[in-house]
Amino acid sequence: MTTNDTATNTGADTTAANTGATSTAEQVRAVLHQLADVLDGIRDDQASDPTPCTEFDVTDLREHIVGWSSAFAAGFADSGGQAPEASATAVEGTGAAQVRAAGDRLVEGIAGGGAERPFTLADGNAMPGDMALAMTLWEYQVHGWDLATATGQPWSPDEAPVEDSIAFAEPMLTPDFQGEGKAFAPRFEIADDAPAIDRLVALSGRDPRWTGADTVS
Repeated sequence: MTTNDTATNTGADTTAANTGATSTAEQVRAVLHQLADVLDGIRDDQASDPTPCTEFDVTDLREHIVGWSSAFAAGFADSGGQAPEASATAVEGTGAAQVRAAGDRLVEGIAGGGAERPFTLADGNAMPGDMALAMTLWEYQVHGWDLATATGQPWSPDEAPVEDSIAFAEPMLTPDFQGEGKAFAPRFEIADDAPAIDRLVALSGRDPRWTGADTVS
């Protein structure tokens, strides 16, 4: 292989990676815009209701979604890949406008190379930018399901990105991170031919058949 061949192959690999990141960023934006619709659909009397994400009620989960989506978007837009503290973002109104804006800003950040540089959280934990982007897609597909399920709203993200998140999450959820007392609750058993979103939330430690009654003792 000649030097020119190597340069050509490297350029093709970079182009393919950029195209993949752009596609993933658009998928994240679509999920965040759908999630914003869910935020707008929450009734006032649902604020303290439980969610399948057991450490959060509806209000807590809203704050988590708004804060972290804004932090991820800012990190991808930052030339050094540094995300701010998520808790520094206060919810304005329903939070929907902030989440839509986060989706748009994230796409802009990825277009500016956000997936090609290291991404660093406010606590100093760093990871490759493309990994952070895939994690963001996984995060908001699951949290969208959490919030929609808790508030009786539909949640139907496109199947292809859900399948991508299953493929990403499966090897990430090792026994170090998933199980009793771990960051992720144990997986729920589910049929291989179940809908993709059900398989993703089951993999992520949620019961796809969850109802609010499940939390009442």
